[in-house]
Amino acid sequence: MNVPGNLLYTKDHEWLRVEGNTGYVGVTDFAQGELGDIVFIEIETLGETLAKEEVFGTIEAVKTVSDMFMPVTGEILEVNPALEESPDVVNKDPYGKGWMVKIKINNPSEINDLLTAEKYSAML
Repeated sequence: MNVPGNLLYTKDHEWLRVEGNTGYVGVTDFAQGELGDIVFIEIETLGETLAKEEVFGTIEAVKTVSDMFMPVTGEILEVNPALEESPDVVNKDPYGKGWMVKIKINNPSEINDLLTAEKYSAML
């Protein structure tokens, strides 16, 4: 299973890539594998500021629908445009082209609560 060391993780299987005061959020390789073939992603929170662990969207696979949770408090700046036409990009490249949202990180201290790759791998 792929767990890149340059990302941070949540117990709910989201990842965060920090770039200054912005971040990219997606779901982990483990999550996409458990969900199976992803057929639809709904994110209607563009422009909203959401608290850590609030739902920012849903991901629908052939067998289930799951909520996606904010890893840290932030404003949704951008939704990945590739998801609308090809939601299966999350299955193919969950840490690259399959990112979900770009956020402005409002409370950088919350980053310290996230799991390192080692701790996330141990949790699995």
